[in-house]
Amino acid sequence: MEAIDHNSHAHATPHRDDTASKIGMWLFIFTEILLFGGLFIVYSVYRYYNPVAFHIAGEELNDFVGTLNTIILLISSMTVAMSITAIQKNDKKLALILLYTTLVLGIWFLVNKYFEWGVKFEHGLYPGSVLLPKLGTGDTMFFGLYFMMTGLHALHIIAGMTILGFVIVFIHKNKIGPDKYVFHENAGLYWHLVDLIWIFLFPLFYLIH
Repeated sequence: MEAIDHNSHAHATPHRDDTASKIGMWLFIFTEILLFGGLFIVYSVYRYYNPVAFHIAGEELNDFVGTLNTIILLISSMTVAMSITAIQKNDKKLALILLYTTLVLGIWFLVNKYFEWGVKFEHGLYPGSVLLPKLGTGDTMFFGLYFMMTGLHALHIIAGMTILGFVIVFIHKNKIGPDKYVFHENAGLYWHLVDLIWIFLFPLFYLIH
């Protein structure tokens, strides 16, 4: 009789360590913060030694596009959070609509960044160009850091969209629901991290001239 109860209990409680999953995600987020934190320090040091060049180079960026992308990511953070609430309430349809909206916003962000980068390439303001070294060390460092940091951030956007894509698939297959949504929460945490990083990138490159 005891053996039967033991087997029944094991069958009713599948192996799933939600706490470990959340801790793992937080540790991963911590390493990402360390990565970008180091880049922010590098940016601050070079800006300290080249204030005039960084000021002039910063004026070459499009403040409107930077502001628009900030608004886009803030809204996307909201839609992700709302999708988690929706799945917790077993509103599968709303959760999917919100996640698809997040993906559209992510694509919009990347398209804006593509055109913004395109303008810089047309003007020769990119690492390895013939023009950039002629402008001086400060300009070279500014645009080098700009492309590296915003490019790394764009890769994180793509990674985040891929993870959210898996969330959508899992919801369609009922692998994510009101009683099992930790993967959805972790995906949301990663997307919030991507948004948070941009909140720091935006003023560094676009506002502090």
